[in-house]
Amino acid sequence: MSVKAGGRLGKYELGAEIARGSTGVVYTAHDPLIRRPVAIKVALSSAVRERAGRERYRRLFFNEAHTAGRLQHPNILRIFDAGIDDGTCYIVMELVPGGTTLRRYCRGERLPVETVARVLFDCARALDHAHRIGVIHRDIKPSNVLITPDLTIKIADFSIAHLLQADLTDTLPTGFIGSPRYMAPEQIQDDEVSAQTDIYALGILAYELLAARHPFAADSFSRLVHAIVHETPPPLDSVCFGLPSALYETVARAMEKDVRLRYRSALDMAADLAAAFGTLGSAQTSLPIDRRFRLLREIDFYAEFSDAELWEIARAALWEEYPAGVSVIREGDIESAFHVLVTGSVDVIKAGQTIRRLGPGACLGEMGWIRQARRTAAVRTVEPVQLVKMSEALVERLTRDCQLRLYRTLLRTLAERLTHTTDLVISQ
Repeated sequence: MSVKAGGRLGKYELGAEIARGSTGVVYTAHDPLIRRPVAIKVALSSAVRERAGRERYRRLFFNEAHTAGRLQHPNILRIFDAGIDDGTCYIVMELVPGGTTLRRYCRGERLPVETVARVLFDCARALDHAHRIGVIHRDIKPSNVLITPDLTIKIADFSIAHLLQADLTDTLPTGFIGSPRYMAPEQIQDDEVSAQTDIYALGILAYELLAARHPFAADSFSRLVHAIVHETPPPLDSVCFGLPSALYETVARAMEKDVRLRYRSALDMAADLAAAFGTLGSAQTSLPIDRRFRLLREIDFYAEFSDAELWEIARAALWEEYPAGVSVIREGDIESAFHVLVTGSVDVIKAGQTIRRLGPGACLGEMGWIRQARRTAAVRTVEPVQLVKMSEALVERLTRDCQLRLYRTLLRTLAERLTHTTDLVISQ
């Protein structure tokens, strides 16, 4: 089937070509049913000629729709539809007006340091969302991150993303795929990948955005592999001067070759960025710091905290706002953080059944955080809510007294929850 600007593909009316790669072309398009502009990624029929290769490529192509379609996050490019029209594969996605990729800022034009921190923070939060659902991107690089004129970030191209759930792994393509320059040591050696693999790639991207150069100078694939696995790159502070020391440390930790030394979660990386750049942690809410303090003082969870400890929480915690009817926690998610509900109410849902409604002061997800296990229940908002989110890295940065107060409060919360559960069992 011949596909070109001005033609049709399925129900979609194709506009101008806006991007082209070795395996696909992206067009602007119009959805006549919903009456909205979209982007359509069309697979090139000439990309693979052998039959076996074509089947593998088709699975790879639609893997993007399968994985990214599960993700709903403001910093992940949305997938609306996918299909085949007369043998031509296509994916319909969100159109980002005026967007360009971060490649523009890795070699030539530079972004201000505060903007780079914002980009990295948003990317880390988006990756944390994907990782909690069990999706690993595996190809984080400048050309897969879009940035709009108002500095909104969109992570794109989940075509080689990996699904951690065992019942989905049979749909995945295998073999050496991805962009070697951004691969972690474990990925380029074809070992097991994890959320930390994406964090390493984000560290390489951070290095490039700040230093305008790749950390490894290699003129062949074999030398690149050797450098990634064995060599230590020039420290960022030796090629890019005058940055906050915490930013140097964040990038270095993200790029650790040893996964045991690398960030355990993208949320931990986001928390360190928020600590280094004070405006990032409160970016999810427009509330000023004094208003956040007063809201925390009004809820039972923080009743025993001193003013000094509460100011520490108000400044350090990641603040989030959600509308009614959305999931804050998904059953089966993996996340090294817990939430405290500040305003509004939520339902706790187990196996599709609402088992409890909670209001301000409720602690959410603390059992999964303590056990480092998958969430055993979902949490869905009943009305607009505000929450504070505490990651493991964030808790570790609190003062000793504040940490002890937090742990005591969590123990009290768990005891009260156990008592409530026991009472329910006895009453039945």
